[in-house]
This record gives sequence, C-alpha cells and structure tokens, in this order.
Amino acid sequence: MENIFAAENKHSAFSWNKLGNIKDGRGDLGEEMPVLVYRLMQYTMLDVLTKAYGEAQANVHFYDAGYLAGTEFAQNVLDLSLDFDGFVDNLQNALRDLKIGILRMEEFDPATGKMILTVGQDLDCSGLPVTDENVCVYDEGFIAGILKTYTGNNYEVREIDCWASGDRVCRFQADVISSGS
Repeated sequence: MENIFAAENKHSAFSWNKLGNIKDGRGDLGEEMPVLVYRLMQYTMLDVLTKAYGEAQANVHFYDAGYLAGTEFAQNVLDLSLDFDGFVDNLQNALRDLKIGILRMEEFDPATGKMILTVGQDLDCSGLPVTDENVCVYDEGFIAGILKTYTGNNYEVREIDCWASGDRVCRFQADVISSGS
C-alpha cells in the first residue's frame, strides 16, 4: 500500500510537550481510554513494521521507541533525586497510578546493578492468548530508558517471562552493560 501522506508528513523529534494538554483537549472524554484501544494501535503498528522490515528490525524499532518513552517518562514524571529505594517506590506508584502495571523489584545487586523485576497486569500483554513467546519488547526499552536516566548507566533489559509465554507476570532482567555514558 502506497503511503499517500509520505511527502506531507514531517515529524520532528519527539519531546514531552508534544503530548499536549490532554485534559483540555479531550474535555468530555477525559484522559483515560480502554486498554483495547492502546493495544489496537500497538499491535497494528508492530504488524506494519514487521511486514515492512522483518521481525528482528521491527523489534529494534519497538525497543528504541520504548527506550525514548522511558527516558522522557523518567525525566518528566519521576523524581530522579531520590535514593534507590525511594526511586523504586516512586516508579511503582507512577506505573500503578497511570495504570501501566504493578511493578515489583524481585532482586537487586547494588554491586553490579543487576535487577530482576516483574510487572503484573501489564498494559501490553496481560490477558493475551498464550503463544509461547515473549512480546514485551517495547517494555524492555521503556525500562532500559528509565534505568539509564536514573542511574546514568546503560542497561540491557530482556524479558525472561511473559504472559504470552504462559506466565502470569512479565519478568525482566536488567544488566548494566556500560557505566556512566
């Protein structure tokens, strides 16, 4: 399908203020919407990217989008001045309040920075049919962006359990891959 808007679309770099004033703009409809609508956008976009670029490259783009979102989310929603325990508490509250999911820190090694965390009732996949795959690539990037913004370290975040693989929470392993850059 030819993109008839390709010549007209000139998207500039994302910034938080481009999200606009949702409260004013949506008046009667408000700031919330059903998860179904979010997933409709997410999974149709992933389908189009996969058809255009292949699964591996589509996943790279989804991870990168999640990373950008996580970075912006951390800078604009979270209190980055808190100690680690306070930061985790702040992150848990923000994810719950925004109905993204229920975060739980399972493991943290302060010497290495390695973390195992879960997100229950995940916006992206809780309730999906079991397909024996991990599908939360966007979430991997989102978490990596948050952790980079807070710690200054580059993290590799990989989903190791997923609702779509038959688990009832999404579990992520976060490993520092480089420090302070």
